[in-house]
Amino acid sequence: MEILQDKKIVLGISGGIAAYKTPELVRRLKEQGAEIRVVMTNGAKAFITPLTLQAVSGNAVADSLLDTQAELAMGHIELAKWADLIIIAPATADIIARIAVGMANDLLSTICLASSAPIALAPAMNQQMWHALATQANVKTLSERGYHIWGPGSGEQACGDIGLGRMLDVDELVNLSSDFFVDKYLQGQHWVITAGPTREAIDPVRYISNHSSGKMGYAIAHAALRAGAKVTLISGPVTINAPIGCELISVNSAEEMHQHALKLAPHCTTFVACAAVADYRVANIASQKIKKTNDAMQLDLVKNHDIVADVANLTDKPFIVGFAAETQDVEHYARGKLMRKNLDLIAANDVAKSGQGFNSDDNALTLFSAIDKTEIPLANKKIVAQQLVSLINQHYLAKHNSTKL
Repeated sequence: MEILQDKKIVLGISGGIAAYKTPELVRRLKEQGAEIRVVMTNGAKAFITPLTLQAVSGNAVADSLLDTQAELAMGHIELAKWADLIIIAPATADIIARIAVGMANDLLSTICLASSAPIALAPAMNQQMWHALATQANVKTLSERGYHIWGPGSGEQACGDIGLGRMLDVDELVNLSSDFFVDKYLQGQHWVITAGPTREAIDPVRYISNHSSGKMGYAIAHAALRAGAKVTLISGPVTINAPIGCELISVNSAEEMHQHALKLAPHCTTFVACAAVADYRVANIASQKIKKTNDAMQLDLVKNHDIVADVANLTDKPFIVGFAAETQDVEHYARGKLMRKNLDLIAANDVAKSGQGFNSDDNALTLFSAIDKTEIPLANKKIVAQQLVSLINQHYLAKHNSTKL
């Protein structure tokens, strides 16, 4: 059964150009099983008609606080009580400001004030309006009150500006809506996850790296977020977007990743070392581009810090999960790393197999503990990550419950 099956969602639409995306958002939410009631401001009706939203939602659109027929049954209170979730998309600077100060001068703001349901805002405005001190203060106020801020995204805007302020894409809003209702079994936990490759400079234009795309680490971060954890993602250079809601720390070199990991690890509950960290770095980085003068070139390399092993050696250490990407004797090498580095768990995969591992959308893992192993069969990395996060939490709880006995 779909996570959104029979969930009651009020979609509030305010007056921004991104309102044109809302019929598709309604359609996609209904496909997931949700029941949708649409509330529009007067400004929203300048961009899209109530008839369009009525057709795709299958319900009458509410757009007036002073509708005598609707208010016979106290319509604004009825909708406020009916909702399992209220989403305002697009959420303009105006509606954000009015909600922040507690105004109730139209139907949408009144519903927000009268409802005990969780409320998510999908900001959409010009990048300068988003960065304005007043807007940032209003967003901070609402966030502190428990409102969920979904976005904004970055990119080219209708006015021609480029920057933060775009409403998130429909796919992202649907995923966030679905994630909202997932069991938050990691509530109260803080996960620090490393992901992606590292780059070890040779000179100002060249570097040593590997084929890691970061997809597995980012999928784990998303799975932990949707399960309720606070997530800090330490990421090497990748081309994918970080999950909405995580704290992203971008690094290039193994040394940078090592510094951030050791700083954060003592303060988290779970540390997942998914990054493909370079084992070696260049001993002396050239200050200028090295010219091609000889048929052969020799580089002197020195060993990088072993990040996960150093975290495991901390006095105040978290629950630690390592990764082993191997091309042969996977279990032998994985168990060796598990014991040698004093890890709680290690997830191993055979990157020599076609269609899984580096740069692939799919993966298969074997999770090893000191006493057992669990197979996660080949599937999309997002599905694999959800299973992995659940298994990690089971081992985490088992360890902590045993220490309390």
